[in-house]
Amino acid sequence: MPAIAIVGAGPGLGRSIAKTFGSNGFSVALVSRTQSKLDTLAAELGQAGIDAAGFAADVMDRASLVGAFARIKQRFGTVDVLEYSPAPHSPVPGITMASPLDVTVENIQPQLDYYLYGGITAAQQVLPDMLERGSGTLLFTTGASSVDPTPAPPEFANIALASAALRSWVLKLHQVTDGTGVYAAHIPLSVWIGTGGLETQPDTIAQLYWDLYTKREGAEHHYNTF
Repeated sequence: MPAIAIVGAGPGLGRSIAKTFGSNGFSVALVSRTQSKLDTLAAELGQAGIDAAGFAADVMDRASLVGAFARIKQRFGTVDVLEYSPAPHSPVPGITMASPLDVTVENIQPQLDYYLYGGITAAQQVLPDMLERGSGTLLFTTGASSVDPTPAPPEFANIALASAALRSWVLKLHQVTDGTGVYAAHIPLSVWIGTGGLETQPDTIAQLYWDLYTKREGAEHHYNTF
């Protein structure tokens, strides 16, 4: 049974991606900071007939993320799909927003830990195996300010900087993995998830991830409801 690891799994898009892949025969490894919340989500997926388990880790603590993937490998074996989309559903210690005039090295660093270094660390846990066997998918999600920061409020400045760095790395990763059997793509989201019509609902958005997994086309796919 193939397995997907969802880093940043929560009650919104992460749950919908888990349901989408799980209903198509995937086992699901859920990664976020709080084990109790992961256990609740895994139990919900289990009731739907999906083999799922939670692995607590903090993407800003690279050692804990490495440890989570070691446990995932013990439980599920090979990870066929990595989906990285950490999005704080509650305040994250050390993470603050800053406008351009207030940006400092000190308030950019946690954002880089959250987006760029967390994303690279997660990828490093699965990418060597993917390249060795010649198959695998890596999908990285950010807000649309990673592509164009101008529509976002000024206080998104340090978020835009860090998520843009992750985007740049993913686009270069797509270049070097092209033709290897490994597919990497970036998904910038221009949507307030769950706040409007059908197109804003997480189950609708999750279908994009399944389409990317099956079609494996293009380095970037912008989901825009604005």
